[in-house]
Amino acid sequence: MAPLRLHPDRALPAGDEIRTVARRIYQATRGLPLVCMHGHVDAAVFADDERFSDPAHLLVVPDHYVTRMLVSQGVSLDQLGVPRLDGGKVETDPRAIWRIFCAHWHLFRGTPSRYWLEHELAEVLKLDVAPGPGTADELYDLIDARLSEPGLRPRALLDAFNIERISTTDSATSTLRDHAALRTAGFGDRVIPTFRPDALTHVGHAGWARQVARLQTLTGIDTDNYEGFLAALRSRREAFVAAGARATDHGHLTAAAEPLSVEEATRIYADASNGGVSTEAAQAFAGHMLFEMARMSCDDGLVMQIHPGVLRDHDPAIHASFGSDRGFDIPIAAEFTRALQPMLTAFGRDPHFRVVLFTVDETVYSRELAPLAGVYPSVRLGAPWWFLDSPDGMRRFRELVTETAGFYNTSGFVDDTRAFLSIPARHDLARRIDAGYLARLVVEHRLPEDEAVETAIDLAYRLPVEAYARR
Repeated sequence: MAPLRLHPDRALPAGDEIRTVARRIYQATRGLPLVCMHGHVDAAVFADDERFSDPAHLLVVPDHYVTRMLVSQGVSLDQLGVPRLDGGKVETDPRAIWRIFCAHWHLFRGTPSRYWLEHELAEVLKLDVAPGPGTADELYDLIDARLSEPGLRPRALLDAFNIERISTTDSATSTLRDHAALRTAGFGDRVIPTFRPDALTHVGHAGWARQVARLQTLTGIDTDNYEGFLAALRSRREAFVAAGARATDHGHLTAAAEPLSVEEATRIYADASNGGVSTEAAQAFAGHMLFEMARMSCDDGLVMQIHPGVLRDHDPAIHASFGSDRGFDIPIAAEFTRALQPMLTAFGRDPHFRVVLFTVDETVYSRELAPLAGVYPSVRLGAPWWFLDSPDGMRRFRELVTETAGFYNTSGFVDDTRAFLSIPARHDLARRIDAGYLARLVVEHRLPEDEAVETAIDLAYRLPVEAYARR
């Protein structure tokens, strides 16, 4: 097998003229700090600052992009060491898991996962051995040895990756204990929480009553009634702001953000508390709470992030055995224009409100999202996310939204990952794709090169800083 070598022009456009311009634009951004404001790395990773355990549990087991590809070819989650909710038997030998991954390396050809993994191996771990059936044990040993080096600890990697600020995504009922420890250690402005209230605002979900009880315990506010529930949520938002939070994060099936009357919201909340809420009422309450979260953002300045259009846990048997985030989430069609109209009518021009919209439905980019961002001062378009976090997905995003929303009604690039070592790979890819898109505008004489360079720098750094600034 050929040694692993990354081409310096990877992901840049073909054609000598446009590639030459793209190289110059990319060089202006490659060294800029990383602003990671939509992240999902567990805060405990930084608070504990411990050695990553082994190659399999670093690069395979927790990465749903990797595991779902392997599952699609007949590998079971049990074989990949994913823990079962019932504590049942799964593979516990990390070397065996790693061998399965390497034996199936060919499955990742043409996928962004391969781009990220190759970057992690070559640029982060400084290795030149490509995964494959014949290299699995050698590569495992090389990675394992690297992970013992002090420079590969999580806090050291913050500097190595040039991460200026990174957010974690934390349940509204998190104690924020890890963030308190990070603040004591001097990382409080660099690793910050993001407020995720989904477990509380989706009243039909299993475990909702338990989450509400925890909310009451944390805040000391009676949540037996709807009014107390809202007060407790405000209290938790205040705690997150005090811990350095800049944003909230909302994963809803739809973007519906339509308020209910106080009487109707109170009734649904009471029904949910008594275990008798209907699916329709639960969906209406979720839309109502999205509106209420927007109202609260106007008060406390937290930037609102909304990412609808994903049917969670598509496989109920896998969900029942392995839990949330393992049941294979699948995109569905999204609608934003009518869904967000009540919220944007109320708050879209409020200078204290900012909402960043993400989607996995490309059909709404030019039809709905770009026109919305092109008129409401509060709206920014989030970076291509999840299934669209790919070279061609990023390129299509620029092509579909720029003519209507421009560059400056977007958030710039903010990664969306739990895979810590892939963060620099994702930012590097976005900078290369933006360089290629801007180079085309230069070669077509639609934009001077100095403005293209300035725009590339803004997309990579200044726009995410501004999008998530305290309001």
